[in-house]
Amino acid sequence: MPQSADPIIQIENMHKWFEDFHVLRDINLNVTEGERIVIAGPSGSGKSTLIRCINRLEAHDQGRIVIDGIELTENLKRIDEVRREVGMVFQDFNLFPHMSVLENCTLALIHVRGMAQAEAEETAMGYLERVRIPEQADKFPGQLSGGQQQRVAIARSLCMNPKIMLFDEPTSALDPEMIREVLDVMTDLAGSGMTMLCVTHEMGFAREVADRMIFMDEGEIIEIAPPETFFTNPQSERTKAFLSQIIG
Repeated sequence: MPQSADPIIQIENMHKWFEDFHVLRDINLNVTEGERIVIAGPSGSGKSTLIRCINRLEAHDQGRIVIDGIELTENLKRIDEVRREVGMVFQDFNLFPHMSVLENCTLALIHVRGMAQAEAEETAMGYLERVRIPEQADKFPGQLSGGQQQRVAIARSLCMNPKIMLFDEPTSALDPEMIREVLDVMTDLAGSGMTMLCVTHEMGFAREVADRMIFMDEGEIIEIAPPETFFTNPQSERTKAFLSQIIG
């Protein structure tokens, strides 16, 4: 686990409602720079909403969220500052179908970072090589497999050189034979020192890369532990029940 004591993510007493539904309840979490967190739990437990709050795709209703020293409020300038440092990969890729792979990856570099096209393309190709699909640069998303599309989505996020990467069940929409190729890219990324929060049911991946496991249920963080402890000696009965269902 990283040695730095200064958290890059601070969440204090955070609550979130969807109308009358209390989706997140009193969330407290500090993440240090370079730490790799895997968030697990049953469907509807608030996992995805939690990481969507970290880059203000969802607004929290109570408590504080501070990302790399910037508190997330209604201030749009602050939200933009945080989003420049936080990349996010969704389960359904979110690529522009009418743009080539290379154009998908250079769009934000040119229009947000103000980078010249030639430099943006060079940067994008570097990251497409990193996710092992540089030969697909001129194709359109619809010409790629699901696993290839997800690797493009990861490359697109990496192009912005974020300090933090969020993954929202990045393999859940993939056929089983494509899951490994995406997890391999994420494992490489974890080894590079990137701060990562990943919502996933892939427990083999979690054991391999996580510094800490977080188990959520009914909008609450039930348990936080290193993977070895989490999988072999969970403390909560709810965690034990979940692991018995997902692992057997």
